[in-house]
Amino acid sequence: MTDSSTRKFNTGFQSEGNTQLKSGDLLMDRYEIQDIIGIGGMGTVYRARDKNFQAIRLVAVKEMISQINDPLVRKKIYLNYERESNILATLRHQSIPRIYDYFIHNDRAYLVMEMILGRDLDAILAETTTFFSESQVIAWGIELCDVLHYLHSNQPEQIIFRDIKPSNIMITPQNHIMLVDFGIAKLFDPNEKNTMIGTQGYSPPDQYRGEATPKVDIYALGATLHHLLTLRDPRLEAPFTFSERPIKQINLNVSDELVAVINRAIEYDPKDRFDSAEHMKEALINAGRKTGLLKDFLGVTTSVSPQTKVKPVWSFECEDEVRGSVVVQDSMLFVPCYDHNLYALDASNGAFLWKYATQGGLPGKPAVYDNNIIIGSEDNRVYAISRRSGSEVWIYYGTSPFRSSPAIAQGHVFIGSDDGYLHAINLLSGRLSWKMDAGGGVRSTPFIIQENIYFGTESSELICLDFGGNTRWRFRAKRAVTSSPTVVNEIVYFTSVDATLYALDANTGWVHWRFRFGRPSISSPMVVDNHLYVGAADHVLYCVNAQTSKEIWRYQAQHQITASPIIYKDSIYFGSVDKFFYSLDANTGQLRWKFQTEAPITGSAFAYNDLVYVGSSDRMVYALLA
Repeated sequence: MTDSSTRKFNTGFQSEGNTQLKSGDLLMDRYEIQDIIGIGGMGTVYRARDKNFQAIRLVAVKEMISQINDPLVRKKIYLNYERESNILATLRHQSIPRIYDYFIHNDRAYLVMEMILGRDLDAILAETTTFFSESQVIAWGIELCDVLHYLHSNQPEQIIFRDIKPSNIMITPQNHIMLVDFGIAKLFDPNEKNTMIGTQGYSPPDQYRGEATPKVDIYALGATLHHLLTLRDPRLEAPFTFSERPIKQINLNVSDELVAVINRAIEYDPKDRFDSAEHMKEALINAGRKTGLLKDFLGVTTSVSPQTKVKPVWSFECEDEVRGSVVVQDSMLFVPCYDHNLYALDASNGAFLWKYATQGGLPGKPAVYDNNIIIGSEDNRVYAISRRSGSEVWIYYGTSPFRSSPAIAQGHVFIGSDDGYLHAINLLSGRLSWKMDAGGGVRSTPFIIQENIYFGTESSELICLDFGGNTRWRFRAKRAVTSSPTVVNEIVYFTSVDATLYALDANTGWVHWRFRFGRPSISSPMVVDNHLYVGAADHVLYCVNAQTSKEIWRYQAQHQITASPIIYKDSIYFGSVDKFFYSLDANTGQLRWKFQTEAPITGSAFAYNDLVYVGSSDRMVYALLA
């Protein structure tokens, strides 16, 4: 997004509002447009799916439209565009989006780039009412110096970015910098006076004279850091007037050391600025070391409240509540619903593929095996359905509702029923192989590992069986075990309605430890890297050490958490009865974002190729950027 006061270099490509692509348009028989994610002076940016990949691969497609009629000028522009795009495509830095493709189509130039998850600093600043911490600004400044040093050192040709400002700086969910909008980056030519490019307030006087050297980027970075520390937008002030609004007159909490670094970066005369971005980076590190803030470099987190109005990539409306959990297989999303239907949707865009009607609500999570989907229903039946066509493969008839989710192993479907039995059903024929009397309803999903089957019962037991249905051991809690167990490193973890999280020896059932919640839990634990994540009816998502049961952190939601959390790329995702779907940093428990639905969320989500899918009791299924 670009402010109306922004002055841009005329590339020969510009956006036109009446020529924007629409959702569903296909570029080059490959890039399926999904939505507009940005409009600025340099063009329109779309979110799209790259259909060359069977898995879902989302990309950002930047479009620029030429308004120049002279064919010779247009040819030169196209050649320059291809040359610069080719060089940008060779860049490899953790703070620069990858360029996957570039082409000219119907007199429009396109860049296909890595899809960046996060928010730009301009949007964050718009919401900010308190000053950023000095450690946060130092951390961001160091990362920006690092990427500028990479660009300025590029061989064989130096790259000057020439438009460092908050709207071109993305903050990822992990709180790292991504430098975006390379549409105006210009290859350095010391023998050429370049057309003025940049943004008023952030650009130095030498840039107005058409000069493009590393020092214009250093000035713009200093101006950006000044903005972060003072919350005073330089676009609203006269150019080159930072000396009239000293940082410490606005924000008393900034150290003299950091003020000195920024003041040198925004010197009027280029020779008085830092010689290079590398030297500025060293100065920032020294400022952090002198003030004791350097230790915070890797651990700083933004103080800005996460965005609560997250926009779905797509949504799909069912005919009744979605209480169960969704699953994705081969770019197909399967949704169990209380309208008695199992839905199959295209996971990339939510397009309806087929639905299969049962005679009862579907409260569980489908299991996918080969070309079939297995699901239990409240109509006392278990269904095997063809994944591709939605046609019936077989039906198994029980005597009570199947509210457990199926688990598949050794050619069998293992699923619990309210009739008090665990059923072992032949996967190919749909016939019963055996059933085991569990002494109470089984709503827990079996967990299968090393020829052992673990599941809980409504009669308060956790049971371990072999594949023949023979009992190896039983453990009795104080109340029902609706939670599905998980086994990691020969320890089985599960929760109970007795408000306890248990860790048992997977071979004997002996107790390793217990952890008390404030209220009951039916949420199933998730264990990753010795961190155990689980929710409870006390409105809390807990993270505890899986070996010692020591609490690492907790996050307080607004209502009970019945769904089981999932982890994807260092983030935890879960829904709550408070109607929100949450994304937290898995290491710290800090909120990344939350998305509000219209009704409670009781089922678990599923993450796949940078999208996270979740159903809600508001009858909707949502696809959100992870």
